[in-house]
Amino acid sequence: MHRYLDPGESLAEVLFGLIMVLTFTVAAQLIPEEGQLDAHELVIAAVGCNLAWGIIDGVLFVLGILFHRGQRARFYHGIRSASSETEVLAALQDEFGMEDEPLAVDPADRARLYQSMLTLSAHAKPAHIGLKARDIVAAVVVFVLVSVTAIPGVVPFLLIENPEIALRVSNLVLILLLFFVGYWWGHYTDARPIKVGATVMFLGVFMVLVAVALGG
Repeated sequence: MHRYLDPGESLAEVLFGLIMVLTFTVAAQLIPEEGQLDAHELVIAAVGCNLAWGIIDGVLFVLGILFHRGQRARFYHGIRSASSETEVLAALQDEFGMEDEPLAVDPADRARLYQSMLTLSAHAKPAHIGLKARDIVAAVVVFVLVSVTAIPGVVPFLLIENPEIALRVSNLVLILLLFFVGYWWGHYTDARPIKVGATVMFLGVFMVLVAVALGG
């Protein structure tokens, strides 16, 4: 999967899908007692919502790729027509600044990096910025990630006859999966996985409650 998506992107898509389903199940749990919980309609709504957003996210992912490539192509065309080397180096520094990197880079080393990029861009040929096969595969992966996250939330309704109990089990499973996703995410960072897992779980539940309160 990570041949096509950055770990941060894939985990974010899974997190998004889980939050979508949990929004449905938490909202259903807040139905007044005199209301009748229809488990069948809840399952259809949750699965349908994630399928729809899987398609939307896949399309937006492709558009984002095309925008990023087009933006970079315009940047490189711009530095080719720059009036001076100083102007080009300043543009490279603005575009590829290292202020947000977790490294304290020596100014002389940074200057050599931008000089090397200037030399490389001067001899490189413009590349095709259209869609590639891997982009389509990545979009399909995005769709699958968002869509399949509905499954853990609806399985309890298929296995447990009592819809109220199934709803509570579904919420518990989804909340635990939020923690697991955060814990998994933490392995790709310099933070403690268990701390990231707890943070993602609490933030996920908070975002769900906000969405439900606002009628989302």
